[in-house]
Amino acid sequence: MTEHLIVADDHHARVITMRRPEKKNAITQSMYRAMSDAIDTAQNNPDIRCLIITGGSGVFTAGNDLEDFLKAGTANADTPRASNAQKFLYSLAHNTKPIIAAVDGVAIGIGTTMLFHCDYVLASKTATFATPFIHLGLVPEGASSLLMPRTMGHQRAFATLVMGRTMHADEAREAGFVNEVVAAGHTEAEARKVAREICALPAEAVAISRKLLKLPPEDLTRRIDQESHLFGERMRSKEAVAAFQAFFKRKRG
Repeated sequence: MTEHLIVADDHHARVITMRRPEKKNAITQSMYRAMSDAIDTAQNNPDIRCLIITGGSGVFTAGNDLEDFLKAGTANADTPRASNAQKFLYSLAHNTKPIIAAVDGVAIGIGTTMLFHCDYVLASKTATFATPFIHLGLVPEGASSLLMPRTMGHQRAFATLVMGRTMHADEAREAGFVNEVVAAGHTEAEARKVAREICALPAEAVAISRKLLKLPPEDLTRRIDQESHLFGERMRSKEAVAAFQAFFKRKRG
């Protein structure tokens, strides 16, 4: 648990809420660890039948906290990044419970890529989705290079992951990774309704059916490791170093 993350069990649903509004819910290493723990501890708890991930009203997450991210660094360019972010991605890959995402406002970077591990996504009319890795000289993460083309086709995935284009809520629904677009401020309430619907179904049948729909966890972790290795290399590239320097210069200016 961290001050920037709230985990609460509501009947048979575990609600994981990012709470760092002053930084648009930018995710720190401690937040990643806490989210990972919240997912992992639900796996063998029969009372928890589904999970909800939300950022509350107005914002989902601005993605990695870049300052925290740079402090954490990378372990070795020849090995996958060892970090709480990667632990969180592994938890998503191995998770066996249905995950509902409630996205109100911006979902940047991992804020978008984590949604492709979810089973049901609600977005507000004001929600926007972006994976601007390319603008920082980096590459996709979270197995998004595997899951995005599988979900919405190569061309849309290319525009999103390689060109860094932003997608709005209705476009995301059309692309197939958002189920419903709802009024701003109502995503979490609607997510709880969906959770009640899922939790009322036979739990074992849900788990088996979900497993049939998903890629094997080893396929996901293999791609996560591959992306992470390349991500670590790119962090040390001249392109990335220049991009980060420019980003923080603009931020200070």
